[in-house]
Amino acid sequence: MPNEWVLIVEDDDGLRALLNDELQDAGLETRTAPSAEEARAVLKQHRPALVISDIRLPGADGMALLRAIQQQDDAPAFIIITAFGSIAQAVEALKAGADDFLTKPLDLEHLRLSVRRTLENQRLRQRVEALGAAVSEAPFHGMVGRSKAMQQLFDTITRVARASGPVLIEGESGTGKELVAQAVHQESPRAEGPFLAVNCAGVPADLLESEFFGHAKGAFTGAQQAREGLFVEASGGTLLLDEIGEMPVALQAKLLRVLQGGTVRPVGSNQPVAVDVRIVASTNRTLREEVAADNFREDLFYRLETFRLKVPPLRDRGDDVERLAAYFLQHYRHEMGRGALRLAPETLRMLKRYTFPGNVRELQNAMERAVAFSEDHTIAPRHLPDRIQQQASVPNRSAEANGVADAIPLSHDPDALPPLRTIEQRYIRHVLDAVDGNKKRAATLLGIGRRTLYRRLEEAGEEG
Repeated sequence: MPNEWVLIVEDDDGLRALLNDELQDAGLETRTAPSAEEARAVLKQHRPALVISDIRLPGADGMALLRAIQQQDDAPAFIIITAFGSIAQAVEALKAGADDFLTKPLDLEHLRLSVRRTLENQRLRQRVEALGAAVSEAPFHGMVGRSKAMQQLFDTITRVARASGPVLIEGESGTGKELVAQAVHQESPRAEGPFLAVNCAGVPADLLESEFFGHAKGAFTGAQQAREGLFVEASGGTLLLDEIGEMPVALQAKLLRVLQGGTVRPVGSNQPVAVDVRIVASTNRTLREEVAADNFREDLFYRLETFRLKVPPLRDRGDDVERLAAYFLQHYRHEMGRGALRLAPETLRMLKRYTFPGNVRELQNAMERAVAFSEDHTIAPRHLPDRIQQQASVPNRSAEANGVADAIPLSHDPDALPPLRTIEQRYIRHVLDAVDGNKKRAATLLGIGRRTLYRRLEEAGEEG
C-alpha cells in the first residue's frame, strides 16, 4: 500500500537494526525509535500502519505506549515483543489492543508472517472504518447501502415518490420495508403531511375496520364517541399498511373501494367521508401466491402493485454487510458512551460468511449486543451471537468439494481410501482455514511445532 510503513520501538541497538533490515528486505518502509518518548514524538507527526514495540523500554514501557495509541480513533496496528513472555502478559497485551505478542529470541520467519498478516488485517480494519465514515455521512433516509441492488432501489424510490398511485413493498422480514415506505413519503410532494403506519397483523380482525375507517358514536358496544380512522388522520399524507397479506378478505374489498372512490364510510355511519391519502402496503409474503391460494383478492393486488418495490435480502447485498456493521458499530458506541471501537478482522470475516436470515434487523441487533459485551477496544468473534459463530464456523461448500471437511472418507472400498499423508494434509488445511491462516494458532491446535507445520506445508507444495 502507498505510504504504508512500520515504526520499530526497541532500546537494544543491535536488535533494532536487525528488525529494521529484516522488514526493509521484506519491502516495507521503516522508522525506528529507541524509547516510547521518541516513538510518541514520531507518532505526533506521522501515522504508521504498524508499531512493533518491546515491552521493556527506557521510561514508559511498551504497554503504556500501546494504551496511549489505542485512545486514537485511527490507531495503527501493534505487535508487542519481549524477552520475558508469559501467558498473563500476552493476555494483558491482547486485551489492551495488541494484534500479536512475540517472545525473544525472535523467530524471524514468524516475525515476517506476523507482520504480513497484521498489515493485512489493518488494511481490512481501515476499509471498515472508511465505510463507516462514508455511510454515516449520507444514508438515504436512514438506509445504508452502496450495493448495486440498493442503489437501484434508491433510484426507484425517488421516481415512484413523484407519482400518487399505491405502492407495494415486498421483502423478507428485517429488510427495512418501513424505512422504504418512509423514504417514499419523504421524497414525495406529501412530505409535509402525516406518515402513519399500522400493522395489519397486530390489530384484532374485528377492530380493523373501525381502526381504518373510524366509527360513529354508538356504532358498537363501547363506542361512546365518534372516532376518525387512520385514513382520515393520514389525509394529505401517506398511510402504510404493514403486512397487508394478513388483512381479512372481507376488509380487502372495502379497501379496494376506498382506493377506487377516494372515500371511506365509518362503521355505523351512512355518510361517506372524502380522504386524500396515498396508500403504501408492505408484505413479507409473495402476494401472487396468496392470490393463487385465494387468500388475497386479485383485483386488490393489481391495484396495489401500481408501483412495486422489492427490498433485497442482506445476503444479496455484497459489501453492504461491512458498511452496515461499521454504521451500527459507530451508532451504538456513541449511544452507550464507549470510546473508539473496531471490528477484529476475524469478526468481519465471520459476519460476511453468515447468511443473516433475519436480514438488517438481525445484524443491527448483533452489533448492539457486541458493543454491550465488548470489554476493550475490539469487537471479537466471541462477542457475536452463538448462531453467527456456529454457522460461520461450518466449512463452506467449496471446502467440502475439495475434501477438506471430510478428512477421512467414509468408505469400505480399499481403492477409495487415500494414504495417511493425504488425510494429514487435508486436516492441516482444514485447521488453517478455520483459524484464517494463523499458523501459530494452527500449530497449537494440531499439537505440533511451527517448524513442523512449515515443513508439512512445504511437503504439500504450499507456502510456509
